[in-house]
Amino acid sequence: MAELNKRELEDKIVASLKTVHDPEIPVDIFELGLIYAIHIRDDAHVDVDMTLTSPSCPEAEKLPGEVERAVASTEGVKSAKVTLTFDPPWDKEMMSEEAKLELGFI
Repeated sequence: MAELNKRELEDKIVASLKTVHDPEIPVDIFELGLIYAIHIRDDAHVDVDMTLTSPSCPEAEKLPGEVERAVASTEGVKSAKVTLTFDPPWDKEMMSEEAKLELGFI
């Protein structure tokens, strides 16, 4: 897959990720900083590294599946796999400026 096509596909994936929200916080998971990495292979398989706001998050079982489905349903993606990690642990500094503004942190 050409580098330009990967960038275009990554933009589509990010748009899909922005449709997934943490039910406890009214901001999408991408702007919250829960997505650590998006790896697009040449065969259009996508691996996503993500975290949760807390290891004891009540959505721990549900949210990664929602992310996987959102990415897998993105046009141009053949399949997707989400890996959940807590290294490094999430903190509010990982949020985008937009998320901080929306939540009243700035």
